[in-house]
Amino acid sequence: MKQQRGVDKVVTRTMARLKELYKTKIVPELMKEFGYTNRLAVPRLTKIVVSMGVGKAVQDKKLLELAKKDLMAVTGQMPAVCKAKKSVSNFKVRKGMEIGLKVTLRGVRMYEFLDRLISLAIPRIRDFRGLNPNSFDGRGSYSMGVSEQTIFPEINPAKVEFQQGMNITLVTNAKTDQEGRRLLSLFGMPFRATSVAS
Repeated sequence: MKQQRGVDKVVTRTMARLKELYKTKIVPELMKEFGYTNRLAVPRLTKIVVSMGVGKAVQDKKLLELAKKDLMAVTGQMPAVCKAKKSVSNFKVRKGMEIGLKVTLRGVRMYEFLDRLISLAIPRIRDFRGLNPNSFDGRGSYSMGVSEQTIFPEINPAKVEFQQGMNITLVTNAKTDQEGRRLLSLFGMPFRATSVAS
């Protein structure tokens, strides 16, 4: 119980630090750059969605449970199981089969996850040369894929039975990709400097 209280304090401190950064530095910077006159109109991060497609679970259901355990360790939240919406005979997938996992993070957990993603996980990606600055969806939200769960320090590589990639989507309420990219850059997302589209 004491250990859990300690974890909660760390999470709260992390959230406070990132929220303070947003309020004191990011908001004024975005207001200046994009001409906002109302602080409430400034783009913000609304949620982070972390998902795993576990296609191998079609042959072995144990793999879905292992992936669920890893995703829960990484996000601090119980994943929702995603089922196939239609049958695909080539992949031996039937409608209703459990083939993926998804976690939606908001509030405290969202900021805490973002902090670990930027400061701990991304620097551990092999041969990392910066994030693709063009992987936005046209509405200011950004998606990135990682090929293995072991970039997160919560996962012990010695205990991993199979490598599992994941997709991470940072959802903002920005009106344009340019504003969304600038928001995430100010949080510390390490985008490549070249080939930046507006």
